[in-house]
Order: sequence, then structure tokens, then C-alpha cells
Amino acid sequence: MNIAGGIGRTVSWMDTAYTIHVGRFESGGIVGVFEGTVPAGGGPPVHIHHNEDEVIHVIEGDYEFWLNGAIVPVAAGRSIFLPRGVPHTFRVASASPGRNLTILTPGGMEEFFIEAAAQAPRLPEHMDRLLQLAERYGIEFRGPPDWDTARVS
Repeated sequence: MNIAGGIGRTVSWMDTAYTIHVGRFESGGIVGVFEGTVPAGGGPPVHIHHNEDEVIHVIEGDYEFWLNGAIVPVAAGRSIFLPRGVPHTFRVASASPGRNLTILTPGGMEEFFIEAAAQAPRLPEHMDRLLQLAERYGIEFRGPPDWDTARVS
């Protein structure tokens, strides 16, 4: 097993810092684990993972997850399971930045953030690069969520 990988590597992409703690090289592809530091109000666009199941554990801050049209609040110290194939996103609902730990199975998608930071650092200028990269990792972007019409779970 190769243990070099990207372990301990931190990159910044779309105002979020990502630190890879366990990558596919360290786990033999079984799991990927990374930490995200997200600005207040920040979060990714709605997306679907076609290859991985995901658990996000909120370390600091209050998060709101948009999961297939439903809003699920998740406070610090709590976790949420996001199954593959289901559209989802989140935003940091607190006034200060949030921190979360993400666990992916199988591993590998954590490398997307390293590549995105290098290949598509500015959006929308590098959107074509981002979409090609996302396709390679089995990620489908769906755009912004409609927080106003989502139902609260």
C-alpha cells in the first residue's frame, strides 16, 4: 500500500480550505477522509456523487443541508449521511466559519479538491475544466439549491 498520497495536504478552493487526512492511497481505496473549513454562508452547489457515499460530521458551526429538496439542520457535534446518487449541498448557517470532517466510501473523491484547486482555481473562467474534472470523478453539478421552497425535515 502506498502511504505517500496527499495526506496532510491542504488546498484552498472556492473559499474553502480542504485538508486530506486519509486518501485512497493510504486506505487502499476503501475510504477518503478530509476536513473542510468553510466561510459563514458558504457551501458547494447542489451536486450528486455517483460513486461514493458520504458522511459529514460538523465540528464547528451550524450547518443546513439541502438533501433532495429537504433542509436538514446539523449542529456542531452531529453528523449526516449523504447516500450516493442523491442531490445534496450544504451551507454554514452560523455567523462564523464552519469546520467539518467528511468521510467518503470508497475513497478517491478527496483528490478532486486537490486537482480542482490546481486546474480550475477561478470560476466561471475555468468552468469547462471543472466540468471535465467533475465528470472524471463521477460528480454531477446541478447548480444552486432553492433554499426558499425546500421543506424542513
